[in-house]
Amino acid sequence: MAPVRAKPIVALLLGSLLAAAAAPGSADAQRARASAAPPPRSELGPVRAPGPAGRAPSTAGRAPSTADRAPGPAGRASAERPPAHTAASRGPTVSGALTSLLHSSSIEPTAYSQDLAVYVAAKKAVGSLSGTRRTELQAVLANTQALAASGQLTPSRLPIAFLTLERNRQWWTTEPLLGSSARVTFPDSEIVWEHYPGQGVQIQWLGTFGEGNGYFANHENTHLRQLLSEVIPLATARAGGIAWEYMFKFDGGVPPWTSGLSQGTGIQLLARAYSRFHEPAYLTAAQQALGIFNTPPPQGVRVTAANGAALYAQYSFAPSDRILNGFIQALVGLYDYTSIIQDPLGLTLFEAGDMEARALVPRYDTGFWSMYDQHGESSLSYHELLTEFLQHLCERTRNGPPLGAAAPLTADGIYCTTAQRFTADLTSPPALSLLSTTLHTNTRAGVAVSLSKISRVTVTVKRGSRVVWTVAATVPGGRPRLLWRTPRSPGGYSVTLAATDLAGNTAGASGTITLKR
Repeated sequence: MAPVRAKPIVALLLGSLLAAAAAPGSADAQRARASAAPPPRSELGPVRAPGPAGRAPSTAGRAPSTADRAPGPAGRASAERPPAHTAASRGPTVSGALTSLLHSSSIEPTAYSQDLAVYVAAKKAVGSLSGTRRTELQAVLANTQALAASGQLTPSRLPIAFLTLERNRQWWTTEPLLGSSARVTFPDSEIVWEHYPGQGVQIQWLGTFGEGNGYFANHENTHLRQLLSEVIPLATARAGGIAWEYMFKFDGGVPPWTSGLSQGTGIQLLARAYSRFHEPAYLTAAQQALGIFNTPPPQGVRVTAANGAALYAQYSFAPSDRILNGFIQALVGLYDYTSIIQDPLGLTLFEAGDMEARALVPRYDTGFWSMYDQHGESSLSYHELLTEFLQHLCERTRNGPPLGAAAPLTADGIYCTTAQRFTADLTSPPALSLLSTTLHTNTRAGVAVSLSKISRVTVTVKRGSRVVWTVAATVPGGRPRLLWRTPRSPGGYSVTLAATDLAGNTAGASGTITLKR
């Protein structure tokens, strides 16, 4: 079994995600919000502490807001096409791409001047920096240049591309160095940024939408309106609609890419905000954001099965990664959107995903722990997160479909039962036993054990009362082997095993291994 894979893009404050999944105004949403306070952060120039925040500069004179895009059928935004000259072998430069957009009247002169100034300032700053600061800003600059060279520096992508470039120039020229996954914010803004080493600071869309859901639950309407006023203009035309894109290289993916997990949370937030404020812009953005759920990768995230069921991929660049927690939260977002907006398209998308989830969820229950994806088990935080998401989907489906007559869905039992089992796993000790009985002397042998779930296992080998070998490692459930450099002397050796699972539950076992020449 492959090792557990960690995905930094969902290494969020757990409270923000639980607020995102919880029903609007529910007690669990408010508890999650209250428990989501991040650790104290000292004032770092543009950083506001505590709590996520960060404002985008004015987009006056730009072409990218949702209101400026000609809607396609049923209010969906039409896709953009890059300029014709981008088929050149090396592609245009950033300044060349901006000039082309200006000459084609795709952007206003003010937007051209502002973005060109940001680009020139970033290039100049790179030349004055050294070490980590230069590396981080250079990476963001290179990502922007790659967008231009590939013809993807389109009008609606300019706001996020140049905001990202400017924020990184600002940070790396004036502010402290950051640790991996550090969250930073900027004054008068609600956007959450996160440090991805070697890729600068980047907008953390899932964290931003999770923060917005927290504002909704706590009726912090001023902050909620501010957040939405920033994020809607930063959406990019994609997959026949709009998407909130990630502008950095990650786990084999190159920008721009998007995520079913963050997009599902985004449409959930927009639908909730529309239900409270009745702002047409929130409704339009939520409807347009459905596009990626109806479009296959790499533009969208829909992975369609032969029976018409659909999995919504966590990463548009990795459709074969079947990550369950992101898929379940996307379904929660689609359910909430559909129940609030009463949109038949939302129902169609939810039902396709629900059909796939009903088949998938039982396969991710090992009987002792959850699977993160089809390759390996969840870490403790992802196990807890998946359990919460399943509980929230259970609560919703138990009340019936998001649109139509109220009656429990077939999947209700699967979501509820699996959430209960995963909750029980948190207090259940691992099952452990020794499998190896005979090994060779004087070799690098593997002591095979039977283990029910991912745990840290310690092997202690004794000859009489003397300890001759000890080793410890975190290993997946199954039949892992732990190293023993066997001695030259044949005979019987007593072996003691101790296992501690990720939740701290312990188990032990013992046996005898005979060494032969």
